[in-house]
Amino acid sequence: MQTQYIQQLFVRYKILALLLAVAVIWIFFNKFTDGAFMTPRNLSNLLRQMAITGMLACGMVFVIISGEIDLSVGSLLGLLGGVAAVLTVNMGWHTWPAIAAVMALGMAIGLFNGFLVTRLRIPSFIVGLGGMLAFRGVLQGITHSKTIAPVSDDLVYLGQGYVPATLSTLLGVLIVVAVAVLTVLRRRRRKQLAIQLLPAWADALKVVAIAGVIAGFLVTLNGYGGVPLPVIILIGLLAVFTYLGSQTVIGRHIYAVGGNLEATRLSGVNVTRVKLVVFGLMGLMCAFAGLINTARLAAGSPSAGTNGELDAIAACFIGGASMRGGSGTVHGALIGALVMASLDNGMSMMDVDSYWQLIVKGTILVLAVWVDVLSGTQRD
Repeated sequence: MQTQYIQQLFVRYKILALLLAVAVIWIFFNKFTDGAFMTPRNLSNLLRQMAITGMLACGMVFVIISGEIDLSVGSLLGLLGGVAAVLTVNMGWHTWPAIAAVMALGMAIGLFNGFLVTRLRIPSFIVGLGGMLAFRGVLQGITHSKTIAPVSDDLVYLGQGYVPATLSTLLGVLIVVAVAVLTVLRRRRRKQLAIQLLPAWADALKVVAIAGVIAGFLVTLNGYGGVPLPVIILIGLLAVFTYLGSQTVIGRHIYAVGGNLEATRLSGVNVTRVKLVVFGLMGLMCAFAGLINTARLAAGSPSAGTNGELDAIAACFIGGASMRGGSGTVHGALIGALVMASLDNGMSMMDVDSYWQLIVKGTILVLAVWVDVLSGTQRD
């Protein structure tokens, strides 16, 4: 009976449990770093670091929901970031044309991966594994295994810049208003469809809690230098991908394909197109992450993105995506990315040996999948 109760808690309150886990992790590291972990400066660096994994997780969660996997994203991140450095440093391109070219290249490579999976019927695991090796090789070839620096100041600003306090506060207010409006619209829609509603006070409390978190977030970061620009970009991507997954036809098709591929095909959905869209978006997110990573380092590195695919996949599973496909959320994946970044940052501040860091992160991933198994058992 106790085990069944725990399973029900995992299924119904997974996001709340994740947020509590983040709080516990932060309190633990803050205690053992003598309060250095939760300083505005370190939290700013933590969120900037988390933004890159979060961008990969935005695309990866849709790949996993659709029942596929992509192991090439870390190497593709490095390759696209290296291309940006080569274009701006070696070839003298202006920043914005280089950014446009890198994003187009990222989407094209993602679509090519999708073509291999859907048309040639090569398992996505093998396509990703091959891409992991090939993209890393191409990166080392175009950079001659050397760091390319310095990139242009405009590009560096994307990774190292801050948003002014006034603008970030305005964005925070707009986010709270949007959450409140969407909550009211959702309640009206559920009422029209005669679907059971939560008490009004529960939804109001949720909006107030979100407003409180955003206010604390802004006060803390504005106390250091402002909200890092990569974090603002990630929040924008969160809004876009959440809308895509929950409010559009293609979003519903992605969930349907992962939930039951054959039934979705028989219902008339173009499964091939859905998966091409998913892999194309994954390539685009690799471009975003690669650009931000190169901007953050102010250089293109032949080792950039190493193990990035593992952090992105772990973030999705920690955030509630199912290894069976058909379930998962973008905001859950981003909370998972925050967990991974917090572990990296905190253990580095404590001077934990790198091998212990890998052991801890691997253990967390296994536990996340175990929770998914428990959740699946409960649903069954």
